[in-house]
Amino acid sequence: MSFPAQPSTPNPLADPHRLREHTGFPGQVQYSDDLSKLLDILPAPIRERLEQHPHLDRLVEVVMDLGRRPEARFLGFADYLSEEVITRADLDQVISRVGEFSGDNRAGIASTLHRISAIRNRQGTIIGLTCRVGRCVIGVISMIRDLVEQGRSMLLLGRPGVGKTTALREIARVLADELGKRVVIIDTSNEIAGDGDVPHPGIGRARRMQVASPELQHKVMIEAVENHMPEVVVIDEIGTELEALASRTIAERGVQLVATAHGNRIDNLIKNPTLSDLVGGIQSVTLGDEEARRRGSQKSVLERKAPPTFEIAVEMLERSRWVIHEDVAATVDRLLRNREPLTQTRSLDEHGQVVIERPALAGPQWPPAGAARERGGWRRSGRMEALPKDSVSLTRSEPLEGCSRQRGEPSLLLDKREDAVPPTPAGSHPAVQVVAESGAAEEEEDLDWEGSALAPAERQWDPDEPLMIYPYGVSRFHLEQVIQTLKLPAEVTKDLDGADIVLALRSQVRSRSKIQQLAHSRQIPIHTVKANTLIALARALRHILNIESEDGSDSDLELFIRASSGDETEALEEARLAVEQIVIPKSQPVELLPRSPLIRKLQHQLVEHYHLRAQSFGEEPNRRLRIYPN
Repeated sequence: MSFPAQPSTPNPLADPHRLREHTGFPGQVQYSDDLSKLLDILPAPIRERLEQHPHLDRLVEVVMDLGRRPEARFLGFADYLSEEVITRADLDQVISRVGEFSGDNRAGIASTLHRISAIRNRQGTIIGLTCRVGRCVIGVISMIRDLVEQGRSMLLLGRPGVGKTTALREIARVLADELGKRVVIIDTSNEIAGDGDVPHPGIGRARRMQVASPELQHKVMIEAVENHMPEVVVIDEIGTELEALASRTIAERGVQLVATAHGNRIDNLIKNPTLSDLVGGIQSVTLGDEEARRRGSQKSVLERKAPPTFEIAVEMLERSRWVIHEDVAATVDRLLRNREPLTQTRSLDEHGQVVIERPALAGPQWPPAGAARERGGWRRSGRMEALPKDSVSLTRSEPLEGCSRQRGEPSLLLDKREDAVPPTPAGSHPAVQVVAESGAAEEEEDLDWEGSALAPAERQWDPDEPLMIYPYGVSRFHLEQVIQTLKLPAEVTKDLDGADIVLALRSQVRSRSKIQQLAHSRQIPIHTVKANTLIALARALRHILNIESEDGSDSDLELFIRASSGDETEALEEARLAVEQIVIPKSQPVELLPRSPLIRKLQHQLVEHYHLRAQSFGEEPNRRLRIYPN
């Protein structure tokens, strides 16, 4: 049960004498009066030089290494503080003025957020110190304040020094003081709430649990939930598998988690076997033939194993520029399918106002500049953007009266099945469908092109975007090669919902009706080709986009032959390496990657040269070679 905030309680952060403007965070203030306590532990010459430095308010850390000159590091630059090198006496003086160093070689100054980290030699003697300034920045989470108030678990990612711990501390204060929640902080290195038994006022009314050694952090996390009934648990630096499992246990008990983790981007966590469970984990699964064909992928793929522990992820690229993943599960799924995640970028302008940007994938201009609107679409140099708007299915029928066509243009056929819905008046939503054929039968046989089956006419692609093609039973590699070589305004997609058309192998559509049902329910046209070859796909795409060759012939044939030669070389090299490195020396069979019939024939000839046996198996376009030892 939440308890109300108590405004009567004095807040040390409300003292205007202890707050000053901070240049690192636009439009925000920082609690920085404790800087004098850090300067007091330094040797006198270093302290005096720092006190006179014009950029003291931008100080990040002071580095003292034995036998080297002391160095002060600021935001964007560094300065030496003395011509004299650091001696053993200088280090001992600083060590005597700070707390005891813990197992992670960190110490602090009581009631401050400053952190002193040690570098030791082989014998365990301290030979270097990093004195890092700790600041409590008020308002640093203004960019994600709305997400914090939603009560969902949040993970902060970013490089060292970008401000993860500062943001974590401010989130804890806001949740405890302004939202009145019971917040418990797991402070392993005393970096969130400072050193000493009394926590720093920067965490507000949140409670702090210290950890005896870093190896015990996961146990203290569970202890906090079991003993102190928190509504929110705040954790800094999740870095082990046990801590990741403890985080999942806490989240499954209905407690909100706010934490940071080792990693710069969410991609890093997916590839990190230790921490991947924070975003759901990944596992290898084997797809069925139909699902693999629908996705256009191999049968063995990586998928998310479980719901993510954290529902929101924040990638802190800079101090005032963060990338937000509002749905971590959807982000991981899209990344595993090699698709761009849906994100938003939040930043602060010079006035401290939050600016939200949602990046969009850029594509070729479509239709081209200067295109003229004609019946059925935009036309420029013989290129059509879409079929007629009033077209709306899939069956053979007689031509619609009054609809004439020229050679090479699609004809409109009205569905005459008994269960077909009659055409509706103009201006209403037609419920019938239209099929486009590609001319005379003898011409169609020559083109290896059947035509298309269109879903209801309400589904049309955006004229400002490239045509999105979903391949079904068609080689994705060949399709992308055709688009790239001919520079067509089209892209290949793995998402059926985001496709404008489906390009399918005719035999696959006739033998299975699932793709027809899926396309019809989504109002997506289905275009079919007879053969899964470069030339057939090129002619199909030309027909769909109504693009004619410059000289009326296959002017791109030689170009495709040159483009495919690299694929043949790669396939033959794959077969040679498989034979020489696996089949012959290890006497193990090997499966090669799916290839076209022509390339498989070349691979067969290569295998026969080694006096081995090979066999093709599988269905197009996933038909491939399996090489057997003698």
